[in-house]
Amino acid sequence: MSTRTRRGTRGTAFRETMLGTVRLEGEDRARAVRLDLGAAADRVLRPRGTTEARITGRIRIAGWADDPCAEGELEISPLAGRRIRYRISFTAGDRRLTFDGWKSVTPRRPLRSMTVLPFTLYEEGVQAGEGTLRFPVTTGLVPFLASFRFPRQEDAGAHLAPRWNGEPGRTEVWYTTLTDPATGTGLWLHHELTAPADGSEAFAHGWAAVFPKDGPVRHARFGPAKWTGTGDGFTADGVSAGPGRLSGSAGTLRWDLAEHADGTPLFTFPRWSWRRPLLPAAQMLPAARASYGGTFSYENTTLTPVGAPGASARIYGHGNARRWAWLHADLGAGDVLEIVAAVSMRPGLRRLPPLVFLRLRRGGRTWPRRAERTAVGWAGFGRFRSAIGLPTWTVTGRAGLRRIRVEVTQPEDRTLALDYTDPDGSHAICRNSESADAHILLQRWWGGWRTEAEWTLAGTAHAEVGTR
Repeated sequence: MSTRTRRGTRGTAFRETMLGTVRLEGEDRARAVRLDLGAAADRVLRPRGTTEARITGRIRIAGWADDPCAEGELEISPLAGRRIRYRISFTAGDRRLTFDGWKSVTPRRPLRSMTVLPFTLYEEGVQAGEGTLRFPVTTGLVPFLASFRFPRQEDAGAHLAPRWNGEPGRTEVWYTTLTDPATGTGLWLHHELTAPADGSEAFAHGWAAVFPKDGPVRHARFGPAKWTGTGDGFTADGVSAGPGRLSGSAGTLRWDLAEHADGTPLFTFPRWSWRRPLLPAAQMLPAARASYGGTFSYENTTLTPVGAPGASARIYGHGNARRWAWLHADLGAGDVLEIVAAVSMRPGLRRLPPLVFLRLRRGGRTWPRRAERTAVGWAGFGRFRSAIGLPTWTVTGRAGLRRIRVEVTQPEDRTLALDYTDPDGSHAICRNSESADAHILLQRWWGGWRTEAEWTLAGTAHAEVGTR
């Protein structure tokens, strides 16, 4: 279920790295361990109380495990409980394990007790290993302190309410994409309200699609059905998408998924464009990152995702672009990249190159700072550029001292082509892959361009290209 947050309050976010060793059961040698975590709490830390935080990140155990999608809970209680406890779920191959450890805080040895983390690994309740991690004070303290943020909290569910006010010629979308970590299967749920431009009755419709790692893509549509409207999301034809839950059926596909928002909203377009719909369309994510659990069934297969990474997004506008490309990439450790590149249908704009809206949330910060920076640059200079095509499309650009190159590949056998109908009756073709590949290179200027971060996603990127 999503967590309701009183608007205007602030939370806490920070990053932490620890290094150490672990001795696995049945082995006579220790393996090196590295833990890179991002923590997020819905309130400002209370040193004299207890604060619960969500943690996501990467666990690396030399020669045995490397899970960039580890997640769990952090109990911060240095005075009240005299401990800081970490409970993290991660995978090692096809094995699911739990990391359980805590720092025992004592005033007699404050530095050691706050920097040494003994831990135990469990597999299905049975001990699988023991080890110790240490916080590297010399090299890690400054980055740790600099990572602290106190973001304003927003309720993800508040952005799910329908925007449509009865005006003809509008379309509104709720869509969710995720990857089942156990099977590598991508899932896509699309819910849409269409208000025809001729003033006829609005209707609701949509589809679900599943992208198995090995096997053909399958999809089915639901609706059209009469739009009745709800206060907190999409509900029509037995299908619903609301705060914390998605359920429904389409053909032989059935789903019942719980959604937990792990991040604050991310506005791919300028925030004002979502509040005041002056642009042809606007897109945003109620939560930049979310995790999913529950069931999704198709034919004779039932998936039971646990902690599946993904996101839910919203679109409101007059219809689809002339051409567009979209990417959602979960980069691990709570980092995400969202891209929309589009050519408008409006006269005078349809001949322009694609306008690129790129938002990289990394370490709790969003780059570039302003959403319009990548689309318009400064006085028209420095716009990000996109080459839209299939099977590969790219986005490149520079803002400040950083530049980025993104290359997305949508293999034909992992791409689904669907027909979109705009409120004016015109058509577009969307080619979507919830198991796309992506390579992202982020560089920073230090007297020359140096790699700051690099990610390669093999079959876990969510992408699409639309054409007329």
